[in-house]
Amino acid sequence: MSDITRAEVAIIACAELFRGDGEILVSPMGAIPSLGARLARLTFEPDLLLSDGEACLIADGRTEGWLPFRKVLDTVVPHGKRHVVMGANQIDRHGNQNISAIGDHARPKKQLLGMRGGPGNTVNHRTSYWVPRHSRRVFVDEVDIVSGVGFARARQAGVAGFHDLHRVVTNLGVLDLRPGGIRLLSVHPGVSVDEVVANTTFELDLADVTETRLPTSEELHLIRVVLDPKSLRDKEV
Repeated sequence: MSDITRAEVAIIACAELFRGDGEILVSPMGAIPSLGARLARLTFEPDLLLSDGEACLIADGRTEGWLPFRKVLDTVVPHGKRHVVMGANQIDRHGNQNISAIGDHARPKKQLLGMRGGPGNTVNHRTSYWVPRHSRRVFVDEVDIVSGVGFARARQAGVAGFHDLHRVVTNLGVLDLRPGGIRLLSVHPGVSVDEVVANTTFELDLADVTETRLPTSEELHLIRVVLDPKSLRDKEV
């Protein structure tokens, strides 16, 4: 399996985000997280409920249920029965995320998506992030605008008990989000720890870095033949 691509390793890393989640609503945003969630359901987490981001629950390319977004907000998000994987234009050393704008909020240099569901997601249920291009522009000391709530702000707001930041998967490795500092959990095959450090503004905990696992033969078949025969994964990484 020497021809395994970086995108396929990233899919495995995203699938592993959901290990142990059980029967929970999953909302992955982006091609790689979506493929990871679908792979997890087909292998080690068969009870996952996969959302298409709007009103349908999907499985194996077909609709298996209907859950309009209003119901998601009313009955799922407040009870913590959801794991969302969002994008991030900036993430800082405190775990804050920005998808709103770059620069001063009153006069930004670049307007992005806006707050979207960032605040509600991060103070109600498990949240992970997917970053297809790991760089110092993304991993910054302080985000310009807080969309997703980090550890210190959650404590200050009195919602730390419901706050569950999990992991960040990037094209270089996997980061573990923790209140005491962000830890480099693993680097993808062919990536060095020094490369991740050079592309991160703040200091990382490097105490126990492993290598992201490769897909098994079965997982590779599912990725290439069943889930993504058109190789859309390679356009994102």
